[in-house]
Amino acid sequence: MTDLVTVLLITTVAGLVTGLGAVPVLFETRVSHRAYDGAVAFAAGVMSGAAVFSLIDPGTELGTVGEVAVGVAVGAAFLLLANRAIPHLHAGYLEWTSDSGDGPAPQTDDSLRKAVLIGGSITLHNAPEGLAVGIAFASGLEGVGMTLAFVIGIQNIPDGFAFAVPAGVTGLSKARVVGYTTLSGAIPQPVAAAVGFVLVELSEGVFPVAAGFAAGAMIAVVFREMIPSSHGHGYSDAATATFVVGFLLIFVVDTALVF
Repeated sequence: MTDLVTVLLITTVAGLVTGLGAVPVLFETRVSHRAYDGAVAFAAGVMSGAAVFSLIDPGTELGTVGEVAVGVAVGAAFLLLANRAIPHLHAGYLEWTSDSGDGPAPQTDDSLRKAVLIGGSITLHNAPEGLAVGIAFASGLEGVGMTLAFVIGIQNIPDGFAFAVPAGVTGLSKARVVGYTTLSGAIPQPVAAAVGFVLVELSEGVFPVAAGFAAGAMIAVVFREMIPSSHGHGYSDAATATFVVGFLLIFVVDTALVF
């Protein structure tokens, strides 16, 4: 079984990928609605596939359908309740993304507030993902753990963009924007992974419920935040197509490839 140090290393690498989302800020490049919608929808497809193939399926194999179902319900409820305290602001991207690239810049104070809220929400959403990786490795499911880490790395890029764009117009230096963006993924995911790893170590048989919890939280993020954010700009068909591509990618990775 993979040890805790290795799990922390893997999830830290996946978290560091969040920094790639700050690349447009470095070059002061505006991202079109088409590109943004496609990226978010792709990440949503990846997360949906991971929830089904990497969490729910293994959960039912190692436990009962009822245990997994309870975990899914509790995980989704947790995410929705937490969102009331820390609202996710994907809709705020409208202020920074423009096909023409000539939209007005938001006010600095407003941008700072939104950057903080988005950073808090990214931390919240990263927790169940890191938790799932730790649970998988502690349960001896190394293939599932590696697949989840791969999925998280892909999904972290649009999350990083979500944080970096509003932060980039608050007066922070580009280096700090990249640094803070990177830390928004590189800190919460390893911490949550460690919690999940230790939880399974202390209590045998917790994987089905815990996997369901992580899957429920991820599904809630997809339907509550990511799908609505990828529609409404006139590129719904393209967003739907990239969602399917992301879902199929995880299907192939999880069923055909061995890490």
